[in-house]
Amino acid sequence: MNISKLLTDDAILAETGKRIARCRLDHQLTQADVAEQAGVSKRTVERVEAGASVQMSTIIRILRVLDLLPGLERLVPEPGPRPMELLKLKGKVRQRASSNRQPNRADNKWSWGDDA
Repeated sequence: MNISKLLTDDAILAETGKRIARCRLDHQLTQADVAEQAGVSKRTVERVEAGASVQMSTIIRILRVLDLLPGLERLVPEPGPRPMELLKLKGKVRQRASSNRQPNRADNKWSWGDDA
């Protein structure tokens, strides 16, 4: 199954858990082995593989044991400036996000009968 934005959070967690379980089996490790090496309980590994929600630090520990930590680089790549953004900011680094500005509402005053 491909993970896409069309899937629910629960479906993504379940698929991720299946993939972690598959990788654990490929490494010839038991859930107890992974738990011990990651410093978490066996029940926590069971929960991850079942698709339950757990803390990100727990996932990182398990991924480290399974040699999957480099995958996090692809998950959240380091953002780089876009060329047009560099031109606008003249080499400065953006520190804040700007809010979406709405058009001036004074020009679009509503009056009775406009909704017909």
